[in-house]
Amino acid sequence: MDVCVATYRSRSIPGLHCKLFSQYSSRCEEKSYNVELEIIIKKILLNYSWYYSAMSIYESRSEERQSGGEQERYLQANNEEFNSMFGYPNNTIKTSKYNVFNFLPMNLFEQFQRLANAYFLVLLILQLIPQISSLAWYTTVIPLIVVLSVTAVKDAIDDVKRHQNDNQVNNRSVLVLMNGRMEKKKWMNIQVGDIIKLENNQPVTADILLLSSSEPYSMTYIETAELDGETNLKVKQAIHVTSEMENDLNLLSAFDGEVRCDAPNNKLGRFTGVLTYRGKNYLLDLDRLLLRGCIIRNTDWCYGLVIYTGPDTKLMQNSGKSSFKRTHIDHLMNVLVLWIFLFLGCMCFILAIGHSIWESKRGYYFQDILPWKNYVSSSFVSAILIFWSYFIILNTMVPISLYVSVEIIRLGNSFYINWDQKMFYAPKNTPAQACTTTLNEELGQVKYLFSDKTGTLTKNIMVFNKCSIHGTLYGTVYDMYGQRVEVSEKTEKVNFSYNKLADPKFAFYDKTLVDAVKKRDPWVHLFFRSLALCHTVMAEEKVEGELVYQAQSPDEGALVTAARNFGFVLRSRSPETITVVEMGKTKVYHLLAILDFSNVRKRMSVIVRTPEDRIMLFCKGADTILCQLLLPSCTALKDVTMEHLDEFASEGLRTLMVAYRELDKSFFHAWYRKHSEVSLSLEDRESKISSVYEEIEKDLTLLGATAIEDKLQDEVPQTIKTLNKAKIKIWVLTGDKQETAVNIAYASNIFEDEMDGCFSWKARIMRLLRKNSALYKMKPESLQESDPINRYLATKPKKPVRIPEEEPNGNYGLIINGYSLACALEGNLELELLRVACMSNGVVCCRMTPLQKAQVVELVKKYKKVVTLAIGDGANDEGMQAMLNSDFTFCQFHYLQRLLLVHGRWSYNRMCKFLSYFFYKNFAFTLLHFWYSFYSGFSAQTVYDTWFITFYNLVYTCLPVLGLSLFDQDVNETWSLRFPELYEPGQLNLYFNKKEFFKCLVHGIYSSFVLFFIPMGTIFNSVRSDGKEISDYQSFSLIVQTSLLWVVTMQIALETTYWTMINHLFTWGSLGFYFCILFFLYSDDGLCIILPNIFQFLGVAKNTLNVPQLWLSIMLSVVLCVLPAIGYQFLKPLLWPLSVDKVFDTIHGMRHPLTYPVRSKLKMTGSRRSAYAFSHKQGFGPLITSGMFMKSKWPKRNSPHKK
Repeated sequence: MDVCVATYRSRSIPGLHCKLFSQYSSRCEEKSYNVELEIIIKKILLNYSWYYSAMSIYESRSEERQSGGEQERYLQANNEEFNSMFGYPNNTIKTSKYNVFNFLPMNLFEQFQRLANAYFLVLLILQLIPQISSLAWYTTVIPLIVVLSVTAVKDAIDDVKRHQNDNQVNNRSVLVLMNGRMEKKKWMNIQVGDIIKLENNQPVTADILLLSSSEPYSMTYIETAELDGETNLKVKQAIHVTSEMENDLNLLSAFDGEVRCDAPNNKLGRFTGVLTYRGKNYLLDLDRLLLRGCIIRNTDWCYGLVIYTGPDTKLMQNSGKSSFKRTHIDHLMNVLVLWIFLFLGCMCFILAIGHSIWESKRGYYFQDILPWKNYVSSSFVSAILIFWSYFIILNTMVPISLYVSVEIIRLGNSFYINWDQKMFYAPKNTPAQACTTTLNEELGQVKYLFSDKTGTLTKNIMVFNKCSIHGTLYGTVYDMYGQRVEVSEKTEKVNFSYNKLADPKFAFYDKTLVDAVKKRDPWVHLFFRSLALCHTVMAEEKVEGELVYQAQSPDEGALVTAARNFGFVLRSRSPETITVVEMGKTKVYHLLAILDFSNVRKRMSVIVRTPEDRIMLFCKGADTILCQLLLPSCTALKDVTMEHLDEFASEGLRTLMVAYRELDKSFFHAWYRKHSEVSLSLEDRESKISSVYEEIEKDLTLLGATAIEDKLQDEVPQTIKTLNKAKIKIWVLTGDKQETAVNIAYASNIFEDEMDGCFSWKARIMRLLRKNSALYKMKPESLQESDPINRYLATKPKKPVRIPEEEPNGNYGLIINGYSLACALEGNLELELLRVACMSNGVVCCRMTPLQKAQVVELVKKYKKVVTLAIGDGANDEGMQAMLNSDFTFCQFHYLQRLLLVHGRWSYNRMCKFLSYFFYKNFAFTLLHFWYSFYSGFSAQTVYDTWFITFYNLVYTCLPVLGLSLFDQDVNETWSLRFPELYEPGQLNLYFNKKEFFKCLVHGIYSSFVLFFIPMGTIFNSVRSDGKEISDYQSFSLIVQTSLLWVVTMQIALETTYWTMINHLFTWGSLGFYFCILFFLYSDDGLCIILPNIFQFLGVAKNTLNVPQLWLSIMLSVVLCVLPAIGYQFLKPLLWPLSVDKVFDTIHGMRHPLTYPVRSKLKMTGSRRSAYAFSHKQGFGPLITSGMFMKSKWPKRNSPHKK
């Protein structure tokens, strides 16, 4: 029997069972063995069933993999053989891309996927063809190798760091249950179905199903900072059937539960599954799952069943999924490079025609001196070959170093953001961080800013401020004369000394509420009893009398803390009970059900049995929802409470209503049976449960309302005022109610009292009342057929129209809620809505779901060619994904002005200067070949030494332009913040666009003309003082290239507005380095002697640099090339002034920056209202109630179906 039982537990194959059966059957001669034989047969049949079930599942999973992926995950605890059939990955993570063997081929393959690198590879191949090669192969090979090497080294360093991080994580150890005991195992070796043990402060190894823990009721506290940036603890709880195992290794080893759940996905907020154990099914949700990336806190130990491992974990599923973003300048560069290619092709074609004409008229008759090659049969064939020769020579118009330089510049400017001490938040020891290095200059071009409210504009620290109880308002402070008093630090606080369990940090100033509590006002007591019961807050009391509340949202924590201080203290809770100390007396309420909050319901309820054996439902939620659920007899009280809510909301407070209902026991029992049935439904469970909730959440009696203050972050009004001056339009996208959102908008300067109007968009009536619409009032001519946008739309274009910036006839604000937005999008009014919103100085979008927030942003991106920036706190809505996919992170909203007005503006200006100068210097460098071709018979001979061509972009002009692009400042950071108007050129993209590119081209053509003909005229038929001729090719080449370097160096010196020691070193040091290289390559005892076939300019440096004509040529070339640039810079502000030119004049006229004016405290006006604010998250309801029938050590209660 022992052998058979062991075989049964190990889940061996049926053939082994048949053999054992025959052994036992041969011994079963006596009747006493019949019972044992019957048991054995049942076990064998069970194993047959298990085996064929496993094979069936395996076959179905194989079909799923062939059809395109895993549809559902199926696993069994403590059964490695079974789980291995499905090919689940182990827990190894791999964020690295390369290894020693594939690094070189894979990296080169990736690099040559870039168009620029592939282009230069093609050039290299062309240069290897002797019939068309006009340059030595190394002129392309050396720059290409350098660029590929720099990029490869960067990629290798990044990948080595990833390897180190991967190894560090994969080699962490964790305790795993194996053969009835806990053994240490590396993270990488953890498999699906393993049971692991985690201890306090230990990171979670994989996505695991919580089985049991050391805390009461198998609760486990976790910190999710790595996932969503939140440091407040969250609570998870095991289901009751597994929590009974506690830390009993025998029970845990015997646990063979089967789990069916979602296939691996990246949805951090969703998990559904079913645990089958001992013939019963138990529903699983996210409250049972500990995600990889979390850290265990305040929990001595916990056990978990591994569900997802390695790449299947939700953390890894979200890693690296963000899409690559390209800036407007990237798109422009792609267009310009295409233009350059076309221009290059045209020049090559012209030069090829010139060569054909020259060969026909002259070259054909001089074949004795200049014989044609064997493969050249005519001037036409020669012209075709020359076309490709010039294509090779002129390739430097698009230098390979351009793209590498852009990456280096962006990387450097990203470091400035990371290093900015003024954006370092000391309380959390957190610096600002640029998570991407490709979008820096976009920060200097932002036109529309989309901001969340809670936690972004506000601190997300909730304080119980006021309340309305049965028609009486509490929280306002009056003096002895009955005059209202503004609360300040000097205002006397209420004394809560009568309550030993009061929170000493809680502050309240209206003594009348305390008096009402002490007088045992029944409505006040019922109100605070409701706050003490209607929530999902967890209470922890490790030290007698010191209570710590763990709330899913700050709102709930504030309300429970208020109830605590006024004498209704949440002392503890279990899945079955809530213990409340009411005015010093302990009462235990039996928790019958939690009807948890959702974004659709916008309310939550609890149903409890009181110590007096009454069944009570307490509900709190949005006033717009609860008002529809009240008894008709509450109409008068509702009107009074609504007036109080108006007052609360006008002060920017977050409000909600509180109500209750006493339930008939027979009605509740019938409802509870129905609720239990739909809770087990696997299809459309959420909607069915919501419908059942609505059956009991009605006929409520109003108790009152609460008002919670969520204060603005520091310097928010000043920051928004500064951004408004920079012509950045700010839209607030929030799920809060309209009134609070609007008042926060006024308090933060998004809306101003001096506005000409504030429109509330109502899409349903816009079609009928177009003459009174917001668009008509803002811009009456916008509704006429003559309006340019209307005329264009009349043509029914296939592509979305780009709406230009429009100027309204005043200063307006716009308010729109989620319902109106949906109507506008569905009713084809989106264009009209967008025009109104874009002409508004500020926009408040309230009652928005996360999807609608994304729709608003997409609407602007669809019709406006502008840069948009969305900012949130990473703790609301889709906060986890937001944190994982953010481009920049910082801790305070007011840091945004430094990010945009300082770092963003500098990055944009630097990038624009870099591109303008880079294209200019390469046009001037390359087009000299064009002029020289007219004097060389269009023979594709280069005007420079091949080594100068090799080093020009790589060595001689590389560092000066990088110095300009990394250190230049037109004004310092103080002036940038003092005059936000300087930000406007970036929004309009004035500093580098197609027009500016054309100017660079013209300037380059002019400079190349001067740089060729000035030296040509200077040395033409000239001789030295000793009578030797100096008009040879090598001397001319040296004079031209030296003049060129002087010109581009002086040009960058003119462009530089902020000189540092590094700029001086890079600029003048590069010029000096050129002369050092010149002597090294071209002197009598240099490389020309060692390698004469490669370095052919023997003695040219010594013979030419002491000729006066060289320096005369340099002086004339510099003057004639730089003079137009100086003249243009002088005349441009006079003839074509920009709005920022006046600002620069003002700055130059001041010696010291002015300080910011001190802003007076804003006073709220009571006239701004239309709705109320409500913000809440789904709480711990399912988590708490999931353990209703848990282990016996919990206080038991009767079933709700029985008295």
